[in-house]
Amino acid sequence: MSASPRPTTAEELRGAGLRVTAARVALLETVRDGDHLGAEAIASGVRDRVGHISLQAVYEALHALTAAGLVRRIEPAGHPARYEGRVGDNHHHIVCRSCGAVADVDCAVGDAPCLTASDDHGFAIDEAEVVYWGLCPGCSTGRSS
Repeated sequence: MSASPRPTTAEELRGAGLRVTAARVALLETVRDGDHLGAEAIASGVRDRVGHISLQAVYEALHALTAAGLVRRIEPAGHPARYEGRVGDNHHHIVCRSCGAVADVDCAVGDAPCLTASDDHGFAIDEAEVVYWGLCPGCSTGRSS
């Protein structure tokens, strides 16, 4: 028995109810190939793939892809929004206080929501968002020398 083939980016967009355009395909692939990219870096990656695209069109596509669950938006305090293609697993992030580098951190304790609230106030909690802060290896080495 063989595994079913992974859907193409276009099929994923259609499956999410989104219109398939070259720009959306390029944008989703740029986000997935990148590492917690900001909108301007995504725009640059899309331009490398398909030519001109306005920053406004990038923001509109990112909004649509985020709403469809194909892209995740993270907003570390004091930093511009970043986007990633790793969705649906309730992972967390670590952010460098100095340079703003972002890295994924797997779930703190097993299954989502990964943490148990001391008081859920009657909410049915299904996700926890944790941001760890510190210095990345490059910045911590730079400070110690």
